[in-house]
Amino acid sequence: MTKLYLVRHGETVDNKAQIMQGQTPGKLNMKGIEQAEEVARKMAGTPIDVFVSSDLYRSIQTCEIIAGSHPVVTTPLLRERDWGDFTGKFIPDLPKDPKDWPDNIETLEKMKSRAQNFLTWIKVTYPDQTVLAVGHGIINKAIQSVYYKRPMNQIEKMANAEVRVLIL
Repeated sequence: MTKLYLVRHGETVDNKAQIMQGQTPGKLNMKGIEQAEEVARKMAGTPIDVFVSSDLYRSIQTCEIIAGSHPVVTTPLLRERDWGDFTGKFIPDLPKDPKDWPDNIETLEKMKSRAQNFLTWIKVTYPDQTVLAVGHGIINKAIQSVYYKRPMNQIEKMANAEVRVLIL
């Protein structure tokens, strides 16, 4: 069995400003750095074989802080949802009804397929190991949706730098 510590990246400049980051790199703010350092302290006594991150900077930055001197493997499978034309926009100004969204936003079905591919990749690549993976709010939700076989709206949102454990 593979043990997966699923982590959401620390708070970013854009999170604080309520800007839709999507697949932009992003950068942790001071609070986000402190959150990642807190996860590192809490996980310090936990044996972790592999550290994996989304290939977006805000997750790499979080994972590197947690991993310390250990190498970090990156994967695009853990990228945040592609928000298309919503990327870079002020979140409170965006339409809430998906019927009013542009066509270039990544669908939930595509995200869940990517989430399944991520879980399969982790299981096959790191069998019987302990993996800490840093992703993003919505892809982490999709991963848990696939894992628990529940709709995404039944998965509680992860806070910045929150850690959840999945046994694969």
